[in-house]
Amino acid sequence: MSSKIYPSEIQVKDGEEQTKKLVKAWTVWKKSSMSFVGSDGFSVYDEDGKLAFRVDNYSRKNKFLIGELLLMDPIGRPLLSLRPQIMSMYDQWKGYRGSDGSNSKTKFKSHLFTMRRRSFVRNNDDIVEVIMSAGGGDCAAMAADFTIEGNFKKRSCKIRARGGQVLALMTPKQVSPSMVLGKDVFSLFIEEDACPELIMALIVIMDRIC
Repeated sequence: MSSKIYPSEIQVKDGEEQTKKLVKAWTVWKKSSMSFVGSDGFSVYDEDGKLAFRVDNYSRKNKFLIGELLLMDPIGRPLLSLRPQIMSMYDQWKGYRGSDGSNSKTKFKSHLFTMRRRSFVRNNDDIVEVIMSAGGGDCAAMAADFTIEGNFKKRSCKIRARGGQVLALMTPKQVSPSMVLGKDVFSLFIEEDACPELIMALIVIMDRIC
C-alpha cells in the first residue's frame, strides 16, 4: 500500500469555523484489507499509518438480500454489527455491539443506534439522522443523537451532535496543495471526544444508503 494514502498534516477548517478541540486525522481507503479477488470493504488508518479498523468482504447486492456488515479491529475481532432494516423506505439501519453469531448466545446483542435518511426523496445533498439507544455504553454518552449532512459521493460530509457542533468531518484526501486523490481514498477528521468506531460505523452505512 502506498504511503501517499496515509494521514497527512492538514489544517482542518469548517467554513470560517476553526476546530477548537484536538482533532485526529484518519485515512479511509475504500478497499478491503483482504487481498483475494472479489473482496470489498474499508481499511481505516490512524495518524501513524497503522490499520485501525476494517470492513471485509461484503457485496453490493440488492438490499433485500444483504445481511449484516461487521466493523472490526485490525486483527478481525468484531466491534460493531450493522444491519439494514429491509422494509424501510428511509434506508434505516441499526447498529449493535459486534456480531450475534449463532455460535454464541452472549455475543454482542446490545442495540447501540438507529440510523436513517431524513427523507425517502433522494437529491444531491444527503441528510441522515442517528438516534442513540439508551444504555448504549461509552459511545452513547457522547451525545443523544447526531445528524450527518453533505454530499457523501463527493466525500464532503459533516457529522454533528444535537447541539450543532461538528464531531467529524469527511473530505477528499489531499496529499499536496495541488493533488487530491480519487474517491476511494478520503480523509476523516474526528474530535478527540468522539467515539471513532461509532463514527466509522456511520460512514460505512452512509456508503450503502447514499
